[in-house]
Amino acid sequence: MKQLLEIIGFIALVQGVAGLVHEFTDWHWGLVQRIDFLDGFEIYASVALLVLAFALFAAAESRRSG
Repeated sequence: MKQLLEIIGFIALVQGVAGLVHEFTDWHWGLVQRIDFLDGFEIYASVALLVLAFALFAAAESRRSG
């Protein structure tokens, strides 16, 4: 379970960073800018993904490694 939380957290972290990089540099990569209903809210969605990633990492760290 710990490893699954870390993997999902890593994916959320990468997508959050990619969304922010896309907003500030027009680098076309990631999922946030491709989802139509998030149009105009890409920065908020990217920040939410970053917060989710850190929460998942914290949850994975608090889990026993057994």
